Amino acid sequence: MPLVVVYIVYLRWRRKKHKRSLATLQSAIEAGLIEPPSLHPVIDPNRCLGAGSCVDACPEGDVLGMIHGKAQLINPTHCIGHGACKAACPHDAITLVFGTEKRGIDIPFVSPSFETNIPGIFIAGELGGMGLIRNAIEQGRQAMAAVKRPKDKRSHYDVVIVGAGPAGFSASLAAKQHKLRFVTIEQDTLGGTVAHYPRGKIVMTEPATLPMIGKVQMRETSKEALLAFWRGVEEKTKVKIRYRERLEDITQNGNGFVVKTTRKTYNTSAVVLAIGRRGTPRKLGVRGEDLAKVVYRLIDPEQYRNQHVLVVGGGDAALEAATSIADEPGTTVTLSYRSDAFSRAKEKNRKRVDVLRTGGRLRVMLSSNVETITKKQVRIKQHGDSIGIQNDAVIICAGGVLPTPFLKKIGIEVETKYGTA
Repeated sequence: MPLVVVYIVYLRWRRKKHKRSLATLQSAIEAGLIEPPSLHPVIDPNRCLGAGSCVDACPEGDVLGMIHGKAQLINPTHCIGHGACKAACPHDAITLVFGTEKRGIDIPFVSPSFETNIPGIFIAGELGGMGLIRNAIEQGRQAMAAVKRPKDKRSHYDVVIVGAGPAGFSASLAAKQHKLRFVTIEQDTLGGTVAHYPRGKIVMTEPATLPMIGKVQMRETSKEALLAFWRGVEEKTKVKIRYRERLEDITQNGNGFVVKTTRKTYNTSAVVLAIGRRGTPRKLGVRGEDLAKVVYRLIDPEQYRNQHVLVVGGGDAALEAATSIADEPGTTVTLSYRSDAFSRAKEKNRKRVDVLRTGGRLRVMLSSNVETITKKQVRIKQHGDSIGIQNDAVIICAGGVLPTPFLKKIGIEVETKYGTA
């Protein structure tokens, strides 16, 4: 009898999970939120035996669910590529893939050691499709371990590291740890993409091993706290980074490379590209976009107090910019997005938008496109109508133009992934 009772309780629990997962999946389908942003799991139903360990392993929660006793991706837009589900699956039923049949993602070819098809050039971090801070740190460390080789006396440097975001900073520390002759260049400041997050943004990360420092236990922290920690590491380790120096070209020279920047030319045996995927900001191509009031990222919401602001975009950067500015006194904020749903943004950001829209603090214009920008106004086309809106500032968060042409120019193979591993 006790076994029967336990079995009945188990069946009821399993049926409850099934209903909850099915409802979550249906809500995502109805909202049009079915396209994963990047790396995500594909479950083989023939291999899946319904253990559920993958569901429990996901740190984001409610990304995977159990439907008819099988694991299924029920909240695709919430998946940010942790890969914990694959590691937790005891039956090898999960494959991690980039892109989908409808939406391809450009990914440079890299080997397991993060070396490209050009021997001596490595790619680490976001440019390779892995956007998590923990992953970027680990890839920077592993790429530098592969670079560690007998020194080529004909080159002045063993390696040139391009970028000082999480991957580039980790690679720089590893290079110093391995006593390599190296130089790190960064076109902006320490932190890469993280440095461009809005003030006060909460950064989600996981424990990671930072060269020369060891295990770093950070799970949820502010942008400012994370950057302060990295600056402390930079000072403590005395690692040198050449800021405000931008990469211009890479050419092969015998067994090495010539790296040309805006300041200097370096001869090196190897190159680590940790330049991220933001590239050059993607522009709208509309009249008036060259006005001084148009910018491509938010730094400080306070500067927009008592202004009429237009935010363009549908990703997390756009939603976070719009909601943070809407919280400032006296602001009137409009959020314009060309699609009919914020399918690329995290749920917490979408919920925040809904709260502010319901409370009248934020105007949301879906299925809309900016037509023109003038000094005091913007015109937006929505459902065939051209609407004029008073405006003091425009923030365009439309992503960046990937450096694919540059990669191809120097000979790196780039593949467009349509749901492939």
